[in-house]
Amino acid sequence: MKAQIAVLPGDGIGVEVVAWGERVLQHVATARGHTFTTASGNIGGNAIDSSGTPLPDTTLALCKQADAILLGAVGGPKWDVGPPEARPEFGLLRLRKELRLYANLRPVKLFAALVDSSPLKREIVEGTDLLVLRELTGGLYFGRPRGRSTNKQGIRVKDTLTYTSGEMERIIRLGFDLARQRRKQLASVDKANVLASSGLWREIAEQVAQDYPDVTVEHILVDACAMHLINDPGRFDVMVTENMFGDILSDEASVLAGSLGMLPSASLGRGRRGLYEPVHGTAPDIVGQDKANPLGAILSVSMLLRHSLGLEAEAAAVEDAVAGTLAAGYRTPDLTRGGPGERAVGTQEMGEAVLERIG
Repeated sequence: MKAQIAVLPGDGIGVEVVAWGERVLQHVATARGHTFTTASGNIGGNAIDSSGTPLPDTTLALCKQADAILLGAVGGPKWDVGPPEARPEFGLLRLRKELRLYANLRPVKLFAALVDSSPLKREIVEGTDLLVLRELTGGLYFGRPRGRSTNKQGIRVKDTLTYTSGEMERIIRLGFDLARQRRKQLASVDKANVLASSGLWREIAEQVAQDYPDVTVEHILVDACAMHLINDPGRFDVMVTENMFGDILSDEASVLAGSLGMLPSASLGRGRRGLYEPVHGTAPDIVGQDKANPLGAILSVSMLLRHSLGLEAEAAAVEDAVAGTLAAGYRTPDLTRGGPGERAVGTQEMGEAVLERIG
């Protein structure tokens, strides 16, 4: 297979972990007889510094020509000034919107070797394997009007939560499709007792459920979901929700996997092109110290191979290599708990250990 991959390292440790993701891609290509051509672009804070915008037109054009995009992370204290449209995160939001990537898949799987890396009790987290499906292009993050003004009472701010029934139905239907491929359980998360948007969300979920009689659907309020996610994660298979709720819940779920550094993600639209990135941030406090966990980026490559390139065997090989590396005791600082058999390593040694196990 031949494929064009856009590589967007971004800011902070994004540069370090994406380098290992790209190495894994090329290793798989060589081992399995594929040709993956990569081309790099700027996004986020580094793009602001070099071109004055968080998403240069050249980067957007590069991504539109690619079969898939591998991204690191964007943002940092240096750029936490000015309006939202001038910050690094807006570049990522705009990229998702321009590519019409409406579905964010965030798998949360606890590798057997990391059961004791989670701060939660073994009996709670053992066997955790769930998928958070987040709507990505609507809701509060994109609603208009928004902004701030001044009146007699002081500063007044406004954010608008906007969705159409079509936007809701397509993500909910995808949730049912994904549940059908897994354990056939879907949790639809909303705040229907307060929000008009959530009321419509629940109505549509009930309508779509009629087309999936083999899938068990549960309607759950977001605050109750946040509680159950921590005290009984095994009850969840696929969780589908709107943009902001999904953003918050998927980060909360990171404690189940042992570290935020373990979690990959895929942002998908109607075609095969997708955007793949670890869910962690730029971690400016550890940049350049060989401490970043590259496994979230490497597992994002596995999702890229599966969803955009259709290479299931290659995706499984990467996941098996990560599992084998963890089973051998390799731990970056975010995973180290001082347990027996642990081998404290840095970014480079962890990446090399995975490469060796891919074969």
